[in-house]
Order: sequence, then C-alpha cells, then structure tokens
Amino acid sequence: MNDQVTAASLGALILRLTLGVLSLAHGLVLKVMTFGLAGTAGYFESIGYPGGLAYLVAFAEIAAGLGLILGLLPRLAALASIPLLIGAALQHVGNGWVFSGTGGGWEFPVAWTVLLLACALIGPGAYALGARLPGKLARL
Repeated sequence: MNDQVTAASLGALILRLTLGVLSLAHGLVLKVMTFGLAGTAGYFESIGYPGGLAYLVAFAEIAAGLGLILGLLPRLAALASIPLLIGAALQHVGNGWVFSGTGGGWEFPVAWTVLLLACALIGPGAYALGARLPGKLARL
C-alpha cells in the first residue's frame, strides 16, 4: 500500500467525497426524510416505475454514498450508482437540458453519471478506508 498523498490522490478524494455526499443527500435527505419512502414510492409509480423500486433506489443511494464517503469499495459504489443515474436521466430527457426548468432537465443526472464513471476509473484517492481491506477488495 502506498501511503503517499499526492495532488492526484487528493483530487480523487474530493471527487469521491463530493459524489458520496450527493448520493447520501439524495437517498437519505430527499427520499427518506423529505418525501418519505411511501411518498417516493408513490412518485415512482406516478412516472411509471414500480413503487417498490423506490425502496431499492433509496437504499442503494444511501449505501453508495456511505461507501464513497468512507472509501469502502468506492469503485463498486460508483459503478453500482450509474444505472440509477441513467434511470433518472431517462426520466428527465423529455424536459430539455436545464435541470432548473419545469420537471428538471437531464444535464445534472448525465453529468453525475460521467463523474461516477470517472471516480470508478480513477480510484478512491487518499484516505480511503478500503485500502486496508485484504487483497483485491482493497482495489474495488
């Protein structure tokens, strides 16, 4: 294990933390605390998704957020989040580009998807707890 902190590893850390906070906020604050899981399930049903999917998405966003923030399996967390963001982008594609427009546009979920891919490719960066895991798990 290389404990040297470089500018690149700090940049990866900043990317990982930012994506982790966004994911945790989206899952915990928005879906659980603001709308509630039942409300989120109702919204999912109103846009044509199964209501039960809301529970899975909220759990995945919270788990991925924590994994990214802590640096535990961050590549896996980032990759597992990409399908969620593709689903969000597909829901917003008919609303145009600007996310602040009525119904929200698709640029935010698409940008988030690309940043998650970059995070998965770059790796966890500095101060990732997962670096202490054994063998191949330390690289996920």
